[in-house]
Amino acid sequence: MRRWRGLEATPGDLGRSVVTVGMYDGVHRGHQQLIGTAVARARALGLPALLLTFDPHPAEVVRPGSHPAILTTADRKAELVAALGVDAMCVLPFTPEFSRLSPEGFTHTVLVEHLHAAAVVVGENFSYGHRAAGDVASLTREGRRFGFAVEGLDLTADSAGGGEVTISSTYIRACVAAGDLGAAARALGRPHRVDGVVVKGDQRGRELGYPTANVESHPYTAVPADGVYAGHLVLRDVQGRSGQRFPAAISVGTNPTFQGTRRTVEAFLLDWSGDLYGDHVGVEFVERLRPMVAYTGPEALVAQMDADVVETRRVLGV
Repeated sequence: MRRWRGLEATPGDLGRSVVTVGMYDGVHRGHQQLIGTAVARARALGLPALLLTFDPHPAEVVRPGSHPAILTTADRKAELVAALGVDAMCVLPFTPEFSRLSPEGFTHTVLVEHLHAAAVVVGENFSYGHRAAGDVASLTREGRRFGFAVEGLDLTADSAGGGEVTISSTYIRACVAAGDLGAAARALGRPHRVDGVVVKGDQRGRELGYPTANVESHPYTAVPADGVYAGHLVLRDVQGRSGQRFPAAISVGTNPTFQGTRRTVEAFLLDWSGDLYGDHVGVEFVERLRPMVAYTGPEALVAQMDADVVETRRVLGV
């Protein structure tokens, strides 16, 4: 997949394209439907399918300090959309200047002049331009003017929990924050994952017989509620081992037994030992086992960790 940042970096040989526009944070089931439709339209026309997204999140620019928790890093987003058949991904820097661009200016400058849109696929709630003044109806009118088709798709719903919920990044963030990783996984179509780099911690887990990979992630990452989880650690960008997945018992919190103050994500890999310092990894959360608890001392904590590993094996079937 071709990938670039900024309109000025658009390849000169791009030609016409089928464009889908949005933050696409999480690349959840609703996003997958939109992207699948865009890819199908592109294949039918013999054109590249192009995903247009933004960085940082527009909320941070429009309302500073309101940056939402992020479900997928830029690299992870690129991996996921490429797997869905997207041929090109353009990341537009969302700046104060860009936020003041009128809907018509966005259409002409971005979609027509630089991305040469032959068709645009968006969700029915799509908005664009200064103060989100543009919508699917206005985009359709501008498409007729500039010569591109517009398709606004219905939003995807999840009814597995007994009531119908519209799948959105906001809904998934709420599920993750509450520790409901089952609901998050249903909406995402896969387990929620936190990507980061393994860094040195306080080494306390090693002293207790449970060495953990301490994963440092982006400050805005959507980290689940404090507690212990069953899941997996996935290796990324590791020579000869990329893509390998290991079952893991995962701790999220401040280590209250030892009066910790810094919130961390730590994964104890089952049946594996080695050095992961400096490696890029993903931590996949499958099921919450229990809340974070302060124990009376190391012995009680180790006994609970023994039980956590047993429960992790049961949940994961390993």
